[in-house]
Amino acid sequence: MSRWRAAAFRISAAAASRNAAAESRVLSRACAKAPTVPPSPLQTLSRTFSKSAAAAAATSTATSRGPGAAASASAGPRAEVRLNSMFLSKPCSLALPPDSPLRAADPQYEGIKRFMLTLLLFYSKQSKAIRGANVVYDRITSQVDAPAIYDVFQLEKTFKTTFSLLVLHMWLVLRRLKEEGKDGVKFGQYIYEMYNHDVELRVSKAGVNLLLTKWMKELEKIFYGNIVKYDAAISPEARQDDLVNIIWRNIYAEEGSEAMDAAAAPAVQALARYTRREATCLSLTDKDAMFSGNFKFTSLLPPTPSPSPKKPAR
Repeated sequence: MSRWRAAAFRISAAAASRNAAAESRVLSRACAKAPTVPPSPLQTLSRTFSKSAAAAAATSTATSRGPGAAASASAGPRAEVRLNSMFLSKPCSLALPPDSPLRAADPQYEGIKRFMLTLLLFYSKQSKAIRGANVVYDRITSQVDAPAIYDVFQLEKTFKTTFSLLVLHMWLVLRRLKEEGKDGVKFGQYIYEMYNHDVELRVSKAGVNLLLTKWMKELEKIFYGNIVKYDAAISPEARQDDLVNIIWRNIYAEEGSEAMDAAAAPAVQALARYTRREATCLSLTDKDAMFSGNFKFTSLLPPTPSPSPKKPAR
């Protein structure tokens, strides 16, 4: 049975009235035996998230009417997306160049300030690892929360799609860190703790405040289940279309739909190519960049040229 579904359960009919007719009792028993499938955790959270997002969008629209709204509406056309030709280039390291403004650097202090921070273990190996893990997780969420990833891969932004993309990028990073042995596994644990805290906040933001522990346990099962599937789909023994099928089921498919939608096939295949390429690119990224967070996932949209300023009329 699908991981996206909760366990099937039976709803018992109300006890038959003592004075009810025999036909009514038979019908009640038949209804009691009929199983019903509850919505999966991701379905429930997606619906709640959609309602919250719709309300926020309505509020934003009501407060953003003015000169700025007209300016944003005329921001210009989006970059053209050609899915069939994307993510076919040769993989390369994702490490940021030394002069990149996106690089994260540990703060360096001198004198009494450095002495006090040293006493407080600010420069200890564990503290440095936690700060690096925080930067790495910021790289993951920056890629997952960017509108470009939903535009390029033709995904609706719901709790399910965001969570599924978050799991996919977590797997990419944790898979790379495993290549560094025990140090990489330990560093990955710090990232996983930040992921858990972030997911808990996202679930609360989606409007689910009751039974939060139950939801987190369900999402944890989904996380580990997907990790195992991605590992199997990218292994040397896997077939070429295994990753495509896993991505379809984990990210695109609705409950109960097994066959891939022909209209969604180009986007699913593009996401599978992106996943394979990012996995290879991360393997080419050096250890220092991975442990400091000084890397960046591949940009999904080509940069749009900024319009040249109009020359003043003479």
